[in-house]
Amino acid sequence: MLPVIENLLILQDRDRKILTLLDELAHIGPERDSLRSSLSSNKAALDAAKQKVMHLESDRKKLELDVEAKKLQIEKYSIQQFQTKKNEEFKAFEHEIATCKGIILTLDDQQIELMEQIETAQKAVAAANKNLADSKKVVDSRITDIGAREGNLNKELAELQSNRDELAEVIEESTRSKYDRLLKQKGQNVLVGIQHGVCGGCHMQLSRSIILGCQGDQEIVTCPNCNRILYYTRDMDLAVAD
Repeated sequence: MLPVIENLLILQDRDRKILTLLDELAHIGPERDSLRSSLSSNKAALDAAKQKVMHLESDRKKLELDVEAKKLQIEKYSIQQFQTKKNEEFKAFEHEIATCKGIILTLDDQQIELMEQIETAQKAVAAANKNLADSKKVVDSRITDIGAREGNLNKELAELQSNRDELAEVIEESTRSKYDRLLKQKGQNVLVGIQHGVCGGCHMQLSRSIILGCQGDQEIVTCPNCNRILYYTRDMDLAVAD
């Protein structure tokens, strides 16, 4: 194998590790945001449960005020009934008092129903509050783990990048430029082996002359289709013979 191919394979291995780390780091931000978003959803559920309790309490308070208003009306009608000397007016006030009492009974029933709803809603608040607290513990723990993993990845990345330039500098400039260009275009598979007579990158069938050129180790050979740099090792001989 040509020394330049060996050096390129070493550089490619380094770049693959760097690209893998960069990809992992790129997913950390969204992963952290997703965790925080799930916590926000739990917080919103708790707020909604509390809001429901507030609305029910407001409705119950309104019913209480309505009951008090009807009781005041009953007192008013009772006084007027006591003061009147006309039988028709007496009966009319008696009817109004009975009507108010009926309304009060209805309002009392509604209050009981609301109190049951409030009790259920308060249990929902307690459950949502516990769910938020439990979720926060899990999210905080996972975010801490993510932060630690991010730190380790950045440390590993810095170590890999520290002497990447040194690995690249041993390669002739024009070849290095070609490699860097292909790295941007093709990703981490710049140098590919020949498997069963085809390019390991685009899987195009290669001519015998291309394969022989790789075996000859006299110059850098590229795939005529994808332009990737080809290499050939002895352990690939049987694959081609098949």
